[in-house]
Order: sequence, then structure tokens, then C-alpha cells
Amino acid sequence: MPNSSNERLEQRLLKIISGEVQGRRAALICGLLAALSWIFYVLVQLRLLLFKHRILRASTLGCQVISVGNVTVGGTGKTPIVETFARSLESKGRKVAILSRGYKSRKTPLWEKILKKEERLPRVVSDGESLLLNSDLAGDEPYMLASNLPDVAVLVDKDRVKSGKYAIRKLGCDTLVLDDGFQYLGLQHRMDIVLVDYTNPFGYGKVLPRGLLREPKRNLKRAGFIFITKCPPEGAPELKAKLRELNPHAEISECRHSTKYLENLYTRERVELRFLKGRKVSAVSGIAVPEGFENGLRGLGAEIVHSAQYADHHRYTQQEIIETINRAAEAGAEMIITTEKDAVRFPLVERCDLPVIYLRVEIEMLSGADAFNDWIDRICFK
Repeated sequence: MPNSSNERLEQRLLKIISGEVQGRRAALICGLLAALSWIFYVLVQLRLLLFKHRILRASTLGCQVISVGNVTVGGTGKTPIVETFARSLESKGRKVAILSRGYKSRKTPLWEKILKKEERLPRVVSDGESLLLNSDLAGDEPYMLASNLPDVAVLVDKDRVKSGKYAIRKLGCDTLVLDDGFQYLGLQHRMDIVLVDYTNPFGYGKVLPRGLLREPKRNLKRAGFIFITKCPPEGAPELKAKLRELNPHAEISECRHSTKYLENLYTRERVELRFLKGRKVSAVSGIAVPEGFENGLRGLGAEIVHSAQYADHHRYTQQEIIETINRAAEAGAEMIITTEKDAVRFPLVERCDLPVIYLRVEIEMLSGADAFNDWIDRICFK
């Protein structure tokens, strides 16, 4: 249910490159996208070469810098990994700052940038003590991280060198975590954590815009630690073997997103997962892979009688929520269920005829937990 021409175009192109839409017109579009992909591929590899030979130079900030990113666009489940990693570092005594670019956060108007000198500073979502910005200004993922990590600073700026300097000098941070930082080469990393989505690990095998790869899959050799996300309970041995061929040296962990509890968005009441069993629900999401979210609800015993799927990072309006609640009620739903990522983008509504509940999700490691903990210790104490 995208509500803008850009969202409709994005979803249409995704159906074409995935092969869901066939036909002569789709084939012509794929041919054009393939030509653009070749240009994109050359530019990506040229940029890497320039940094490798120090023609372009990465900045150093004199502290631990670790990036968490991926080689594809779309939902690999990065935010819970960033949260887990930052919490682990903080628990070991590190003063941590998460540096995000704030994807789809509200842009600062040009006139404010010119007239207000303070607007040139990074946006501080949290200083490690207080939550300072809402999700509109911060972006949904930085806001969610700041809400769940009260002792970790979260800053938003496209220039991660600038926000890193601010975190060190003004907030006293000694460890920087680059959210979505695998392609951010302007700041030197000590280590790269890379996420690979089990359900679509290599983005249809093509770089943008013909596929979903940000860079060729062979560039995974830069990673020091690889998380295979969204794994089934038995793990992902075949994908793990492929990744080992691409990168013989990285630690590899298999993990999945595990739902811990349900929370009412407006009353903050928490209930156990078994509450969903046998319930008729409306599933509302604006994420990259809504099928995984809806299948998870069915796995918890819910019956989905109404579904509303929006584009990734969609910012909901009050009218959309009211209409969704009305349609869900007409379909016989007992409640609205959404993701934690979507919940931070839901506006307040004066009247809510159905409870709006989100799923609290955390990472569960299926393999590699000992290696991850040892790695955290090395970062903190070596």
C-alpha cells in the first residue's frame, strides 16, 4: 500500500529484478538496468582501488572504529545486530557511540543550515544519558537504537568523520560503531562486521540497479566477522560454505531474529507471545521483507485476516493509521500487529478502536557465540 509515486516505482522495480514480473517490457527494463549495473560496478571497484592505493585517504580518529554493514540493500536485520554489538561493548566498560547516516530522517532545510551555525553539528539522538530527538528528526533506526540503549550515544550525520570527532571530544566516547558502514571508506575501520541475509544472500546475483548488491559479493573478503541472519533453526551450512570460499579468514556466525514479547504501542503494557495464539490480527509493516514478519506471526499462532504492506521506511500519517484500523476492524481483526521498527513511525491517534501492538525482537545466535564473545574481549582489552 505505498502512498507515493516513488514508493510505487520502488516496489515495481523490485518485482522486475526479482523475476516476479515477466514479459517483453520487463525484459527491456532489465536490459537497461544491466547496462547501468556495469557502470555502477566499475565505479564501485575504482573507488575501492583508489582507497587501497591511498590516492583517496581514510581519516583516523585515534580510537576503536568498527563498522556493521552489508553488501546488499534492503532488510538484512542490521539494527538488532548493531544493538547487540553496542550493548556487548558497553557492558565490557567501553563508552560507545553509534554513528548513523539517518536514512530517511527529516532533512534540515537549506536556509536553516545557512542561518543557524549549530545545524552544522551532527544530530545527537542520545548523548548516552538522555533521549534528545524524536524518530522524525533522528530516523526510525537511530531512534530505536537510542531508545533501547540508554547508556550508548547515538549520532546522525552523513559525515561520519564529523560525528565521530564530536562523539570523542564532546561525549567522551572511546569506541565508535558505524551503522551501515561497510561502504563508508572515508573513516578507517579496525574491523568490518557484515550481515548476509539467509533468504536472499546475494541480492539476485547482480549489483545495483539490476540486482540488490551494493558491491560484488567477492568483496566480502574485507569482512572480519560475518553474521548469517534470518537462519532457520538448523542453521545455514550450505551458505556458510559459500561464504567460506569467498572469505577463508572471517569468523562466521549463524543467527536468527527471535521475538521476545509483545508491547502495546500506546499503553506500554507487555504480554507474552502465547497471547497471539488463535487471535485474528491485522499485520501492518513498512519493511524490506514483510513476508518474514507475517510468517513469523503465523508461526506464533496468529490468524492474519488483514494485511497492509508499505515501502521500507514508510512514514505513516494519522489518516493512514485510522483507515488501517477501520479496515482491520471490518475484517474481524482483534488487534493491529506491527514491527518494532514500524512502531517508532506510528503517529498518535485520538481514538484507537483496536490495540496496536509491536513485536520486540532480539538476536539469537545459533552458532559462533563463543567466537563473538572472544572477539568482543579482544576489542575491549587487547
